[in-house]
Amino acid sequence: MNLDEIRTFCLSLNGVTEDLPFDEDTLAFRIGGKIFLLTSLSDPSSVNLKCDPELAVQLRDQFPGDVLPGYHMNKKHWNTVKVTGKPDQTAIFSMILQSYHLVLMSLPASIRKNYA
Repeated sequence: MNLDEIRTFCLSLNGVTEDLPFDEDTLAFRIGGKIFLLTSLSDPSSVNLKCDPELAVQLRDQFPGDVLPGYHMNKKHWNTVKVTGKPDQTAIFSMILQSYHLVLMSLPASIRKNYA
């Protein structure tokens, strides 16, 4: 997978915005102002995704070496996923969608209703 495919998929989700909140290289995708995906513009070979803690461990076991504890993130709640590794496009899109929904469901109901 490449950055264009990831970007196109993320922006196809309802209410998603993108920005460079930390520096000129770190691209963030958000829902309701909260980040659900981070990647590097200079090396988009991996993405950081929010993940349910139990599922995070299962995915790391299922894809050893390709799904890792989140780099520079809370390792319980974030995974780093190598998009050039074993997970195929369907699996990666599924992980992105899970991250999106996890963050969406964490938003206050008054904000969440705007994305229904």
